[in-house]
Amino acid sequence: MSPLLLFSFVIGYFLLLLAVAWRTSRHSNNDSFFIGNRNSNWMLVAFGMIGTSLSGVTFVSVPGTVGDFAGDMHKGFSYFQVVIGYFIGYFVVAFVLLPLYYRLHLTSIYNYLQTRFGKVAYRTGALFFIISRTVGATARLYLVINVLHFFILKDMGVPFALTTFVILLMILLYTLEGGVKTIVYTDTLQTTFMLLGLVVCIVYILRHMDFSFGSAMQTLDEKSFTSIFNFDIKSKGFFLKQVVGGMFITIAMTGLDQEMMQKNISVKNLRDSQKNMVTFSVIMVLVNFLFLLLGGLLYLFVLHNGATYQGHQLMLEGHNIIGDDLFPTLALHAMPDAVAILFIIGLISALFPSADGALTALTSSFCIDLLGLRERADLSEQQKKRMRMTVHGAFAVLFLICILIFKWIDNKSIIGVILDLAGYTYGPLLGLFAFGVFSRRHLPNNGAITVICLLAPVICFFISRYSSQWLGGFQIGIELLLLNGTLTFLGLLLISKRGVAAN
Repeated sequence: MSPLLLFSFVIGYFLLLLAVAWRTSRHSNNDSFFIGNRNSNWMLVAFGMIGTSLSGVTFVSVPGTVGDFAGDMHKGFSYFQVVIGYFIGYFVVAFVLLPLYYRLHLTSIYNYLQTRFGKVAYRTGALFFIISRTVGATARLYLVINVLHFFILKDMGVPFALTTFVILLMILLYTLEGGVKTIVYTDTLQTTFMLLGLVVCIVYILRHMDFSFGSAMQTLDEKSFTSIFNFDIKSKGFFLKQVVGGMFITIAMTGLDQEMMQKNISVKNLRDSQKNMVTFSVIMVLVNFLFLLLGGLLYLFVLHNGATYQGHQLMLEGHNIIGDDLFPTLALHAMPDAVAILFIIGLISALFPSADGALTALTSSFCIDLLGLRERADLSEQQKKRMRMTVHGAFAVLFLICILIFKWIDNKSIIGVILDLAGYTYGPLLGLFAFGVFSRRHLPNNGAITVICLLAPVICFFISRYSSQWLGGFQIGIELLLLNGTLTFLGLLLISKRGVAAN
């Protein structure tokens, strides 16, 4: 299919988003931007959060993991171990953290740290969120922009940097005014298109290869693509590590993340917000299974069409398409034009929710937590709005720089990179909140808190790097986040004093 025709669908989709943004951002103010005036519909939030949580990483990278290798074995459906952990984690968020946030009437969830420990802990928590979300969001953005550039815009002579700039400008334009009030609706629209692309691709392959669901699963099992549980205790993929690690990743990357919680606390009341989280968790399990099923079907499809494994590479017409390259290559070059169009729409539908929410949440956190914008009585509403828009634009520029760095580094499977980075950046947040919730001790309101939160990831880096040598072959995997949070908790315990918390 012509790259120009595919690009025209990208532009048309963006114009639709602009129309939705214009409609939803009328009469908006700073409260609309930050928390949607606490008037969001819980069903829309639950559905839209699927697109935010899955992003382009799930859309492209998760299917690619199925036929990839862990040692000498296919990874198969092993990612589902992490998904089980996610499911447990969502219930912790719904019934432990959300009641806390609603009880304190928070706009920024990091205000809890100020209430509990003072301004240093509050700003340290906000700073680690800004670092975490910037790194995570730009890694996700890089994956999808790279696909769009390689398969569409590169053939039109457009440089990668210009592709990134134009896409970020698109996102900036439709989030600048409405913020949360707008993205609750745009994310709902985009989740719909993303899931449509997923289902159409599955149905096409099943029909093309004359499979029923049962026969497809049987064939996948014969090819060793359906294995879920890893019982090698020394392996990074050991099931207990994956489940526990997945649970804490959800607690940290959803429950302690301003982007995700910003949408939840925009819902009218706690009960509706909890219904949103529980509904969302069930749908997430099902959707992740469908992406893994799609991955297995894509590998069957490409092997049926002449691809061969050469060692740990999957070669098709002289190119290794294992991992993140698999789905885009097949959708755009081996499937009908209608499927290719839906793939592109689904891909950008996965791109925008993870980017627009991150950009809005980072702006909110920086303005509220670091600049104290909502409490600035010396500024008019219009001055606050101008400052907020300036910060919003500055983060878009930062996103551009980070994406270009990821392009320079490059990686065949970005989902592993994101989970590793999350272990380092979200660990201190996990330790800070855990110390606040489970301890009644005071912390000094000084820089010692920040030092501990910086030291814990550094220590974790060396433990992870040398764990195999020091621990008889034991490898640190997804549980790195829990280790990081534990070290932060213990460090805070060392500098704490007894007393009743002002909670």
